[in-house]
Amino acid sequence: MSTSPTLDPEITARLKRDDAGLVAAVVQQHDTGEVLMLGWMDDEALRRTLTSGRVTFWSRSRSEYWRKGDTSGHAQYVQSVAIDCDGDALLVRVDQVGVACHTGARTCFDAGGLLPVVVGHRPTAGAASTPEGAS
Repeated sequence: MSTSPTLDPEITARLKRDDAGLVAAVVQQHDTGEVLMLGWMDDEALRRTLTSGRVTFWSRSRSEYWRKGDTSGHAQYVQSVAIDCDGDALLVRVDQVGVACHTGARTCFDAGGLLPVVVGHRPTAGAASTPEGAS
């Protein structure tokens, strides 16, 4: 009798999941650094991603696993996966085939668009810097 493989306990211990048992997975094009999308993974989705060479997510809206590209052909081939210092986010570097966004845009952030923002600038050498609201 065989059992399904599970995620390495050392990795499991490092993950900090939300109340639904999920961790955010930022997906980035490995050679350009372009941020493509954000998905969600539970332990099983991460295990599949680490062991299959393709990215698997947990769909919060459909409550099921989905491997990016199985229906669209726009697959994500895993190049590396890193966990952040707090264990509450993953960086999945991929070789993206086609578009990453379900809208047909290259990235989900192209589809969403920029928000209005005040652009900050680092102080020049020797200039005093006071954080906003500080005195």
